[in-house]
Amino acid sequence: MTQEEIEAALLSAFSACQVASCPLTETQKNIILQAMRQNQTQHNSVLEEVVNPLDKLNAEELRKFLNFVQYQQQENSSWKAQLLNDWLHENDSGAVQFLRDRYGVSWLDQIEQYHIDKYLRLEQDTIHLGDRIEVCNALWEWVQEQGPCSREWFSCIVIQVDEIPGNSEIESSTNCIVRFDNGSEYEISGIYEWNRHNWRKG
Repeated sequence: MTQEEIEAALLSAFSACQVASCPLTETQKNIILQAMRQNQTQHNSVLEEVVNPLDKLNAEELRKFLNFVQYQQQENSSWKAQLLNDWLHENDSGAVQFLRDRYGVSWLDQIEQYHIDKYLRLEQDTIHLGDRIEVCNALWEWVQEQGPCSREWFSCIVIQVDEIPGNSEIESSTNCIVRFDNGSEYEISGIYEWNRHNWRKG
């Protein structure tokens, strides 16, 4: 059940208690709802720590798989049913045929939506050459939430992405160069590491 479905069931139970002349106080209702939400949050974080079958895919395979899933979703079709149907009828699955050839049905059966969601979230937070993003003036000047110099967002295009290696994953960083509509360019250091809050997808 999703969090919304659980909340709806609880609200229905609260109403049933009212009808049965055993009403809960607002405090009791809030405690129950809060406990449910906290439990759901902990459950979601545990799910993310579980081994993800998609971790076995290399970058190119993952890109092809996610493209396939997103296309099937846009077509209101089940991506898993489509693959299984192809495999059952010995049809070629095109760009994702490698899933059958290398990983098989048992691997496919392990994949849940939260596995896919993890990578889709990562993909949404990743910038690529040619992406249009918006950057905040906080990158180059002091800004205050309230004051003479407040946050402003400027549209630009990513023209270079450089991964700067370090001795460990913690020390490595990613820089990028963006070009504004007026032709000026700006290098953003630590685009994911320490400046993530200063850019957004445009």
